Amino acid sequence: MLAKAFLSSNIISRNNIILLVVLLVILLFAGYVIKLKIRINYLKRWKEVQKLLADKSTWSDAILEADHLLDVRLKSKHYKGKTMGERLVSAQHELSANDMVWFSHKFCNKLVNGEVKPNKSDVKKCLIGYWLALKDLGAFPENEQ
Repeated sequence: MLAKAFLSSNIISRNNIILLVVLLVILLFAGYVIKLKIRINYLKRWKEVQKLLADKSTWSDAILEADHLLDVRLKSKHYKGKTMGERLVSAQHELSANDMVWFSHKFCNKLVNGEVKPNKSDVKKCLIGYWLALKDLGAFPENEQ
């Protein structure tokens, strides 16, 4: 009854309601497409990290790139902190493998400072940590998780 009165008062016509619904559907779809494109971009960048694993001389580069990719994701999700470490603290409750992520980030910092050289075991552990963190933060398309 109220709806009929509201529609008949010409405040909002039936056509305007249809138009609003169509616009809402378009906006929702556009948001979905944008998120999907962002996730596909993260996956593309992750595959570039994986390519760096083919040669032992670029293992350090793979870890550095994965660390950077995670930091980009943390920033895009608006985790607070001036440093990546602070952002990781802010995100720790979202991370299923928090200890592995911290191992990865600390190992990366040691690489940058020349304190360590990557070996197969450490590289594998680091990249698993980064993958899990990026997955937990929704960086990849659903079917890639």
